[in-house]
Amino acid sequence: MEEEVVSMIEKRKFNNLKKYLQSVNSADLPSLFDELNEEKQLIVYRLLSKEKAAEVFAELDPDVQEKLINGFSDKELKNVIDELFMDDTVDLIEEMPSNVVKRILRNIDSSDRKIINELLNYPEDSAGSIMTTEFIDLKENMTVEQALAKIKRIGLEKETIYNCYVLSTSRKVRGIIDLKSLVIAEKDTIIKDIMETNVITVTTLEDQEVVTKMFDKYNFLALPVVDTENRLVGIITIDDALDVLQDEVSEDFEKMAAITPSEDSYFKTSVFTHAKNRIVWLLVLMLSSIVTGAIITKYETAFAAVPVLVAFIPMIMGTTGNCGSQTSTLIIRGMSNDEVQLKDYLKAVWKEVRVAILVAIMLGIANGIRIMIQYQDWQLAVIVALSLLGTVVLAKFLGCTLPMLAKKLKIDPALMAMPVINTISDMCSVLIFFKIAIVIMGLDITI
Repeated sequence: MEEEVVSMIEKRKFNNLKKYLQSVNSADLPSLFDELNEEKQLIVYRLLSKEKAAEVFAELDPDVQEKLINGFSDKELKNVIDELFMDDTVDLIEEMPSNVVKRILRNIDSSDRKIINELLNYPEDSAGSIMTTEFIDLKENMTVEQALAKIKRIGLEKETIYNCYVLSTSRKVRGIIDLKSLVIAEKDTIIKDIMETNVITVTTLEDQEVVTKMFDKYNFLALPVVDTENRLVGIITIDDALDVLQDEVSEDFEKMAAITPSEDSYFKTSVFTHAKNRIVWLLVLMLSSIVTGAIITKYETAFAAVPVLVAFIPMIMGTTGNCGSQTSTLIIRGMSNDEVQLKDYLKAVWKEVRVAILVAIMLGIANGIRIMIQYQDWQLAVIVALSLLGTVVLAKFLGCTLPMLAKKLKIDPALMAMPVINTISDMCSVLIFFKIAIVIMGLDITI
């Protein structure tokens, strides 16, 4: 697509390019802008239809948006903003530098500016910060014919028309009705008689993550947001909920890898920022491994007596860490889906202990066969088997306990994932391994 567009621009076939752009899905165009220089971005944008231009602009990366705004006249900028939905305008203002924000605000009507300021004042991760104020409201005493007439009249200005909200004179939610119900109902039917009165809402201060779970649970296309007096102030649409979900998942992955989350994409984050986001945890984990080293150093006498023990340290440590990571991943995922809750702690631990025993038995048998073939040493086979049993059970216990403990302490459970559990498991597995070896081999070693 990029080559074709560039070719038409260079050959100045703008009519052909305009027709071509109209045939391309709006969702495919933002990636095109990423590949074009500033001059060509402006040309392509100005050839888009008014409606498509607004859809594309809302999905562009902030740096592309900034370049386009710098190339717009005030009239063009006002046209762009007028076509954006309120939540997209708020997102734009949050992403732009102060000099660009000032220019944007100058081209926004005073009434809209007041709404935008209210939305910007909501906490960053709250439902109010991602809602839009553009929704369709109806009255209880309206007929279906009157309701459909209103939807036709103002529908283009609203973010969604599929869910309409029935409000009282004080803007409290009385009910909800979808477009399908309106279309199939008789035109003289009263809205009050066919609306759904069991309306599920969230407050403006509700956490975004809770909102995304509600979309998943109830299969909503939109979710009404009310203030402390139960008055409807906005709605959250499914596309915004999916954006939040994607951000939450990305943040959890970064935390699980011991990386400080970044708001920018991978390639748009500078090398220095990448290093800064990683170094703190790497230092903590590196320094914590000193404890593991100290434990190994204390057992130098055991190495001298049975040198082959050293060969099994990486295997014991690696297996223990992997087992802990498996459990923590499942527990963290279960908690994020509300499948696993704090009250399920003992139930989860009991399940993981049983899994650990089965896994350890199979791993012990496999290693026992290998050791007997390679070393013909039954004592070593027993040491490794018992060590695996102890360390795997411990790792599963830690993988289950640490994420739940984090949640109990109001800390993100993702922080207790792979790196932290691996580090703790390494210390404990080495200690267990050598303790078992000393007892079974009857080594006279005082630590």
